[in-house]
Amino acid sequence: MSEIPYKIYLAENEIPSKWYNVRADMKNKPAPLVNPGTGEPMKAEDLFPVFCEELCRQELDNETPYIDIPQEIQDFYKMYRPSPLVRAYCLEKYLDTPAHIYYKFEGNNTSGSHKLNSAIAQAYYAKQQGLKGVTTETGAGQWGTALSMACAYFGLDLQVFMVKVSYEQKPFRREVMRTYGAKVTPSPSMETNIGRAINEKYPGTTGSLGCAISEAVEAATSQEGYRYVLGSVLNQVLLHQSIIGLETKAALDKVGVKADMIIGCAGGGSNLGGLISPFVGQMLRGEADYEIIAVEPASCPSLTRGSYVYDFCDTGKVCPLAKMYTLGSGYIPAPNHAGGLRYHGMSPVISQLYDDKIISARSVKQTDVFEAAETFARVEGILPAPESSHAIRVAIDEALKCKESGEEKNIVFGLTGTGYFDLVAYQQYNDGTMEDYVPTDEEIAKSLAECPKF
Repeated sequence: MSEIPYKIYLAENEIPSKWYNVRADMKNKPAPLVNPGTGEPMKAEDLFPVFCEELCRQELDNETPYIDIPQEIQDFYKMYRPSPLVRAYCLEKYLDTPAHIYYKFEGNNTSGSHKLNSAIAQAYYAKQQGLKGVTTETGAGQWGTALSMACAYFGLDLQVFMVKVSYEQKPFRREVMRTYGAKVTPSPSMETNIGRAINEKYPGTTGSLGCAISEAVEAATSQEGYRYVLGSVLNQVLLHQSIIGLETKAALDKVGVKADMIIGCAGGGSNLGGLISPFVGQMLRGEADYEIIAVEPASCPSLTRGSYVYDFCDTGKVCPLAKMYTLGSGYIPAPNHAGGLRYHGMSPVISQLYDDKIISARSVKQTDVFEAAETFARVEGILPAPESSHAIRVAIDEALKCKESGEEKNIVFGLTGTGYFDLVAYQQYNDGTMEDYVPTDEEIAKSLAECPKF
């Protein structure tokens, strides 16, 4: 056995004190957010009515490579960071592969996922601005759980619009949010104008992240002292999540290992962007080369089957336009268990990197995902979140390719969180009632036809 330990930790004084902004090293910057009414790029002050002011500045900063993490956020990070980089020896042995497999485990905090890295930052800036509270959406509930914990820490009110299918499938995650003091509403609801309109247009709909975003934005802009915060997609979120990749790279450097392949699940882009940013920075600066794979659900394949166009970030069309790989803001994914990956579009940063062929993408079916999840759980002892299991699927596939070729690659993937609130999904897989859904070309084309002609 190698001398590399099972778990590689950084010392407390090695936790990064700055976030890394990959946009500073991108030659082709992500296209700007655009006002759908005027067609003009959004300025920070245009975004102030919706988002916290400092977060707006971070959102539009394409030039500053490193941004200081405020001391209060650093102190909070020390509750659960650094998170371990784990060598998956048991999985390697089970697969009988010469590949070396590592995973960055972000589930070792109370909220159970990587989402807390940005939640605490966004809650901090809301508190600094003197706000009463914030509104948000959540898919699988990981973001809502993390933000409810962060808002409780700072004494902020939180209103969460939870995608209806997840609200019904994941009642225990909903109750964790309520325990932390959040108000949780299934979306689309009858509490907002947009929710009522979506219910009328799509009777009986199980909802989507795009629907929930629209409702959360309406709720924020119609209440004094509230702003909207988002758990993925936006540049600011990828900035905060860069703590994942910075720690991963530092841990690999500590044991003298260079990754050959980096794999992350991809829905809106928060986990993937955070994991890969420092490695992509090296690639952009010509310092190193990596194979980076974004893994998305076959039921919501924005990168692999979407179009790279300007589109609304939400179903209700109240948010700015973003240039991204999208299936169309009106796309309603099947009510499957991809959870937080069920978003119609992809982060503008990830979209630009994909379009520039710096990263690649694959889509996988959910039964294949849960097969990999159960293998990982039985061998490595952690029940993974459905989102993370997309990355596990491809990591296993790549390790098996190494077995066939005899290559000794170093494979790194992101384990975004645990799946203990996702047992309904595991039950369906174990009972054999889980079905795969792949949208037809006609369905996607119909949804894309509604994108703004911009």
